[in-house]
Amino acid sequence: MRMSAVLVSPWARWAVAAVVITALALRFGGAPFVEGVRALDPWLVLLALTLTAVATLCCAWRWQAVAGALGVAVPLSAAFAACYRSQLLNVALPAGVLGDVDRAVGLGRRVGRPGRAAGTVLWERGIGLVVQVVVTVLALVLLQSPLLAPILLVGVVVAAVLGVLLTGGRRLGLRAAVRVVVDDVRRLLDAPRTTVIAGAASFGVTACHAVVMAAAVHLTAGDVPVQQLAPLVLVVQLGSAVPTNVGGWGPREGVAAWAYGALGLDPAAGITASVVYGLAATLAIAPAAVALVPRAGSRRRVAAQAPEGARLG
Repeated sequence: MRMSAVLVSPWARWAVAAVVITALALRFGGAPFVEGVRALDPWLVLLALTLTAVATLCCAWRWQAVAGALGVAVPLSAAFAACYRSQLLNVALPAGVLGDVDRAVGLGRRVGRPGRAAGTVLWERGIGLVVQVVVTVLALVLLQSPLLAPILLVGVVVAAVLGVLLTGGRRLGLRAAVRVVVDDVRRLLDAPRTTVIAGAASFGVTACHAVVMAAAVHLTAGDVPVQQLAPLVLVVQLGSAVPTNVGGWGPREGVAAWAYGALGLDPAAGITASVVYGLAATLAIAPAAVALVPRAGSRRRVAAQAPEGARLG
């Protein structure tokens, strides 16, 4: 079984997340998780609702800009609804990426170019992750955080593993894939406005989620010095991006416990803060349910307009 299959498999995601949560519960007990549920504050949920809407708008803006540079038109309103719906599906469905698949398929059907539509989603998500990593590393460097060395070490290991996988994949048509990637990069770089929008929107997404995480830390741990708060928040956010999470859960709590401990704080408090953030972030995508209604309604209209034989078959 290839590593890529393991990372994408819903069962592997659930297994890894369950192992991490179970290990934390065995090490610290259930109290940090219970405290996280009890500490959830309505004002934090309201903050998360507001900033998630802003972050979703930034995602839509980024997707529109990237897709435009790659020759695909995506209206901002449609992109906003699709990005909202994507987040809800990513959390609700087991694979963790089916929301992104849904918006790629939807766009592909609309423009008649499924491959190019999927590419716009991959680049939109990839650029966001790159900016998030860069912002995190810069913050760790500027604040001289002790978390920097371990994060860089993990980055080197991940880069080495990806290098091995890519090298071993040459027999599977990697050269053709590389040509497509290089062509896409050239198109993106040839559009300076797209680069600026993608960078600014990605920073906006990172900032919105970081503020919610910072509020969760403040709610559970009180006043934490900025020199520790910023590294904590950004590193835990990276934990949410680990591809073996389930709706963000699992690795994020493990990273939170480790980061707190590495900074001389109580690791259990890190788990509690992560649980509070996770609950608030999950509730914050509830408005995405509204974005599912038009899609369901359009499907019913299409079915109603179809010939009787087609509806039965």
